[in-house]
Amino acid sequence: MKTIEVEIKRNVFNTKFLSYLDCMARTQIFYGGSSSGKSVFLAQRSIYDLIRGGRNYLVTRQVGRTIRGSVFAETVRVIREWGLQSLFNINKSEMLITCNNDYQIIFAGLDDVEKLKSLVPAKGAITDVWIEEATEIDRNSMKHLYKRQRGGSGDIPKRISMSFNPILRTHWIFTDYFAKIGWTDDQKEYQNNDLAILKTWYQDNRFLTDDDRRDLENEDDKYFYDVYTLGNWGVLGNVIFTNWKVQDLSKTHDQFVNLRNGLDFGFAGNPAALSRSHYDRNHKTIYIFDELYEHGLTNDVLAEHLKPKIGYWRINEKTEELECYGTDVLICDSAEPKSIAELQNEGINAIGATKGKDSITHGIQWLQQHVIIIDANCINAQNEFRQYHWKEDKDGNALSQPVDKNNHFIDATRYAYESDCNEDWYIS
Repeated sequence: MKTIEVEIKRNVFNTKFLSYLDCMARTQIFYGGSSSGKSVFLAQRSIYDLIRGGRNYLVTRQVGRTIRGSVFAETVRVIREWGLQSLFNINKSEMLITCNNDYQIIFAGLDDVEKLKSLVPAKGAITDVWIEEATEIDRNSMKHLYKRQRGGSGDIPKRISMSFNPILRTHWIFTDYFAKIGWTDDQKEYQNNDLAILKTWYQDNRFLTDDDRRDLENEDDKYFYDVYTLGNWGVLGNVIFTNWKVQDLSKTHDQFVNLRNGLDFGFAGNPAALSRSHYDRNHKTIYIFDELYEHGLTNDVLAEHLKPKIGYWRINEKTEELECYGTDVLICDSAEPKSIAELQNEGINAIGATKGKDSITHGIQWLQQHVIIIDANCINAQNEFRQYHWKEDKDGNALSQPVDKNNHFIDATRYAYESDCNEDWYIS
């Protein structure tokens, strides 16, 4: 086994995680509040292990397209910050990182089953699986990953590590791992040969900026403060939507013709969120089959993401004729007329939502009267519908106003159905 001699100083790690560099428990859970450093540590540990040799990583999330801007980018950043570019070949198109000793980190989504079946590292076996945002996956995916690790590693222990924010106490991860050991919110660590759990929060991350700390400390909603600031498993009583379920729509969405498209603009702090769905009016059912949920997109780049999904028009420079490549209507947040105009200039059939008095309440109530089916790969849609809840008074009673957080996709969906909603409210 070839080990590369490199000095990595202890001060590049957050102290809370140091003892887990060489932890060999079969299943490892790193969870807690936002910005606690858990994902950064696992990226650091993967590079640390590759340099020492003997270990190959599969890094995964439920949906492959979310990997490039998250765990892949984080791992590449660690290589650059540590000044180790000469030791690694970074294949951006394949999302594959290879160390000079031939050990590798392979990035792949759980939605690409055929790719997962064919994954074979250049040397040795996959010893480590890191699941980022593990609350996105289901039990069956977890079982598949355990099976994927069978055989081939000799005496090197195999590990599966999960990182996530603890969204809801009803999640299967809590049931399967936490409830069985009698875990309580005041616990920070648990460890035996089979299971290791480390709970962290923002105060464990000494690299945070003061602004980051203030944002977390000033959170005024109890649920978001418990989950994203304190890192506790969430409990939601006053959820807004209970009329939705998840299905695999991949084999049926080509049949969808009565389409609705909505867009909520975003950039740095908030994502640009596109909602695409089919409306079965006769059965009062909405099929959400596609989403876009990206940060940092300027409007020209956003347009390029939208064109393959909803179509566009352009002027042929040679013939000066108008060419249309599908022109679905896109209902956008009317608070950004400049952004709408820029999308129109890119050939997208974008118009602003009308909104108006009580449009949020009416839109929510209208959506509540339908069955909403969300495709299994629309993870951000699921997360928002799962967490969207009413504000509460001091006694915990629901108020008729939603918490204005994690609702970008839901807002986009409301915009998409604005005309249907207004028509139904007028009739009623």
